Amino acid sequence: MILIADCGSTKIDWCVLNGKEKVAQVFTSGMNAMMLTEEEMAETIKNELVPQIDGKEITEVYYYGAGCLFENVCNNVRNAIKRNIPTAEKIEVQSDLLAAARALCGDKPGIACILGTGSNSCYYDGKEIVDNVSPLGYILGDEGSGAVLGKLLVGDVLKNQLPKELCDKFMEQFGLTRQTIIENVYRKPAANRFLASLSPFLIQNIEEPAVHRLVLNAFKAFFVRNIENYANYKEMPVCFVGSIACYYKDVLKEAADALYINLGTIIKSPMEGLLEYHSK
Repeated sequence: MILIADCGSTKIDWCVLNGKEKVAQVFTSGMNAMMLTEEEMAETIKNELVPQIDGKEITEVYYYGAGCLFENVCNNVRNAIKRNIPTAEKIEVQSDLLAAARALCGDKPGIACILGTGSNSCYYDGKEIVDNVSPLGYILGDEGSGAVLGKLLVGDVLKNQLPKELCDKFMEQFGLTRQTIIENVYRKPAANRFLASLSPFLIQNIEEPAVHRLVLNAFKAFFVRNIENYANYKEMPVCFVGSIACYYKDVLKEAADALYINLGTIIKSPMEGLLEYHSK
């Protein structure tokens, strides 16, 4: 049997695959491999995963996680898994970006993108990632992400760039003041998550011309500053995984069409595509 993990900082989605049949799906606490030791990850796997897959003989593990970019980090994850699943003869640890590419493109070339709290993209040749424009995070980059959409929204609200009634509605809906916004952005940790948590206001009010323009321009910036850096990008399907891509897919298509970009598959989570990829 094959065990596939789609790992984020908040939760991990584990699926057990027997041939082409999904025989189990388990959710555990998230693990940031850059922040945790091998011991800490092994303990989480032991306590939360192992009791739920007991009796299933796992021979292969494919683990995809944010931060799994460096060999020492991947080795820590690999060792933590091996300690708890000794029957696994093969343990592959890869980045969340490769998960997106395999889920979206399978074994065909294409441009795979992530649009969630953050954003990322790559050119995938059907086997591996061969080019990646650095996302740079929500301060320098992450165009089109939930964090950047939230940042643009808050900036427009505080600088009175949106209609007054819309600004008042925003502050009231989230129970915010200018002071609490400044504190959450500049003084508290995880400002990117705070900003991303505000972005649903945009989809709720997407019919407002000023809101629609903000979102459209953010997606155009994603395409211009990231996708247009890939050779032959107009000849490749540009595919997306992530909540932002799903919720705003109509505006995303509008931005792509305006720049003559071929929009491909859009999915919320990579797991369905990963199950298909690994069942072949």
